Amino acid sequence: MGRFFRVNIFGESHGESVGVNIDGCPAGLPLVLEDFLPDLERRKGGMQKGTTPRKEDDLPIFKSGLFNNFSTGAPITILFENNNTRSGDYEKQRAVPRPSHADFVAHKKFGGFEDFRGGGSFSARLTVGLVAAGVIAKKILGDVVISSSILEIGGEADLDKGLQKAIEAKDSIGGIVECRVSGLPVGLGEPFGTP
Repeated sequence: MGRFFRVNIFGESHGESVGVNIDGCPAGLPLVLEDFLPDLERRKGGMQKGTTPRKEDDLPIFKSGLFNNFSTGAPITILFENNNTRSGDYEKQRAVPRPSHADFVAHKKFGGFEDFRGGGSFSARLTVGLVAAGVIAKKILGDVVISSSILEIGGEADLDKGLQKAIEAKDSIGGIVECRVSGLPVGLGEPFGTP
């Protein structure tokens, strides 16, 4: 994703690790482990009602692009270990794919060679790399304030009620999320289709 700030996520849900490679980060940006923890904690599974029960530490392991707590200008590679996996739970998906997941599509797309454990490369586990990239992007943007809130779950303004209804129905449902950005510099970004 991206042209100037390029983000590539990689890995599989039950592989050794998942991660992100970020190219285009300017040299000299201060980055320490503690910068990442609040946002990583917000996305962590096993913490909130209706989310995956899987718990991972989600501690970033910086492999390249940082030296003495500053970006070097080289691509930044961050790994997140997968330690809480129960791969045997996914054997049955080989015959009966999970509704609303990518199991069936992945099987057809990759001819049965996909890593089906935990959804493989289609797992929400890979969003941990997107969150890490977002932490860095927010630091680059500086005084820009980005906030989001959930307005509805399953057509219900009472979020707990909408979520509970879905849990009881053992179903997945949609919602409405509002995202606001303030302090954005005029002219930042490019229109769709710009080479």
